[in-house]
This record gives sequence, structure tokens and C-alpha cells, in this order.
Amino acid sequence: MRIGILCPYSLGVVGGVQAQVLGLARALRAKGHAAQVLAPCDGLPPEPFVTPLGNSIPYAQNGSLAPLAPDPAAQLRVLGKLWDERFDVLHLHEPLAPGPTLTTITVKPAPLIGTFHASGTIGAYRWLRPVVRNLTRRLDAKIAVSAEAAEMAERHLGGVGEYEVLWNGIELHRFQSAAPHPTSGPTIFFLARHEPRKGLRTLLDSLRYLPNDVTVWVGGSGPETEALKREFGHDARIEWLGRLSERDKAARLRGADVFCVPSNGGESFGVVLVEGMAAGTPVVASDIEAYRQTSRGGRDAVLFAVNDPRSLANQLEAALAGGVEVEACVRSGLERAAGYSMGELADRYVERYERIAR
Repeated sequence: MRIGILCPYSLGVVGGVQAQVLGLARALRAKGHAAQVLAPCDGLPPEPFVTPLGNSIPYAQNGSLAPLAPDPAAQLRVLGKLWDERFDVLHLHEPLAPGPTLTTITVKPAPLIGTFHASGTIGAYRWLRPVVRNLTRRLDAKIAVSAEAAEMAERHLGGVGEYEVLWNGIELHRFQSAAPHPTSGPTIFFLARHEPRKGLRTLLDSLRYLPNDVTVWVGGSGPETEALKREFGHDARIEWLGRLSERDKAARLRGADVFCVPSNGGESFGVVLVEGMAAGTPVVASDIEAYRQTSRGGRDAVLFAVNDPRSLANQLEAALAGGVEVEACVRSGLERAAGYSMGELADRYVERYERIAR
């Protein structure tokens, strides 16, 4: 099949939706399908099958800054590509986000499947409810990546019972075969955008309760980076890594003694937890609904009280110390991660592509 996958967010910025889009495209192409990705790109395209649609502009959305491309030039590029390629089906991730996906759902040049990732609150869904509900009806199939994402879509966009939940997938081999990055002592790894929702401040605040021999790898960047560096830059235990490639991320996950995910809300699915589980690394995460579901109530990851540095420090110390309970959690996490293969997710999507294409 000729499959066009559209992402509204720049592939030049690290993000969960972007990782899903690229991973799904790789899995589909490995199975013999002509999958292409159309998305904004700040910089060079990350893969040869990506058609760049221009640079992005950061917009506030759901407690975060989304790198979107709503400018006319990007819309003209996507329209030209859609008419030239004549895709059998178009897969829109976050179909109503301003930019290429919204343009595509408006013109609908082929059967459309939409995947909704967000949970929490999106103001435009409330302010433009009649418009977005009409646009959502143009989708031939509706997917949500979690029960929370499905509930939000049903509440704002209508179509109760029409959203099928297909969990996010991961490329297992990338995390299980990576060479571990070397360490010199107990090491905690954090990787996310540096913004309040991701909870980096909670992790850094927790360091005052942790031993001096602990190292914290801080990956990523964002609007809070410079302020946090000024506040915590004196602490030699923190290594600021900046943006990491997918290869570097896998190596750091494999090398770290603990992977910390301290988000304080607004998450629809804990795919980053699953990546840590796949790497065989103990995961310490905040006790929010999405992470409780992903970790089966704490069976596959250690959960701490949201926004509580002392609670986080206690759980980090316990995970670093190891022991029978931590080892059991890691084994259970490996089993859990195996159920989120990107290859299996691709097969499920192909079934739906074929159905709507008919």
C-alpha cells in the first residue's frame, strides 16, 4: 500500500508523537509498504522517507510548547505532495492540530485514519467545538493511544464509542541491542522536554536528599533549561547532555542504573516508561493515571507521589540499592515491554488501512 503518515509536529524536535510516527513508518516499510512521512522539519529530515514541509513555530498547547507549522507555505507543500503521490490511505497523527494534518482532514484527498495522542485539556476543542466535531466526522477510522486520550476526544469531539484504543509501540531491538553507555557510579537518567509538565525540577530538587556519589544525566532541552542551569548548575552531580539522538538515548537507557520519569500530568500514555522497561533498567515514575496504567499499578515501575521531591528521592534510593523487589520489577517490565512491539502495532494499523481503503 501507498501510505502517507502526517505529523503536525516538527521532526527536528524530540517528542513522543514524532517518535511514534518515525517508528511506525520504519516498521511499515520493513513489511514492504510504501510508507512516507510528511511533517515539518527544523533542520535535515531524520530519515530518507521523510518529506519536510518547512520549519516550525512553538505554540502553547496542553501545558507544553508544540512545534507546529500552520503557515501557508507548509500547507501548499503538503497539498502538492498529496496530489502528486496519490496515497491509498492517509494516517493523521493529532488530526486537528494546526498545520498539515488539519489541512489534510479539510480537503480529504484519500481515506483518512486519525490517531489522537493528547489527554488533558486543549482549549481549541472547547472554543471551536462545532467546527472540530464536523472535521472529526471526515475520518474513516478513529484511534486513541490510551483510554484517557479516547475519553478526551469523545468529550470534546463527539462520537462516543467510535475511538478504538491502540497503545503506542516501541522498536524493541533498538533498546535491547544498544551498547550501554559507561558510568562511574550510581546513575539516574532523565530525558524529556524541559518544561513544568515534565517534572525535571522535582528530580533536581530531590538531589538534596540523595548521596554525593550519585550522577544525574539530564537529556533534552526546553524553555526551563537556562533557569534550571542557573539554579542547579553548582551541583557537580548533574550532567547536562542536551539533545540526544535515538542511538544515544538507547545507550544511556541501557547504561543508567535508574530511568526517572517525573511528569506531573497531561500524559496520555507512558511510552517512555516502556522504553526504559525494554532496556532492562529500573523505572521510577510519578504516580499519575497514565503511568499507573502503563506500569500495571506499579508492578513494572516504581511510582512516587507527584511533585514530591522527598518521595522521589526515597524511591530513587531504593531502586539504586537494587534487591529482590527491584529485580522482580525489571523482569516484569521486560515482559510488559514485549507486548508493545512496533511491528505488531504496524500489523494492526495495516488491517485498518486496508479496511478503510476498500
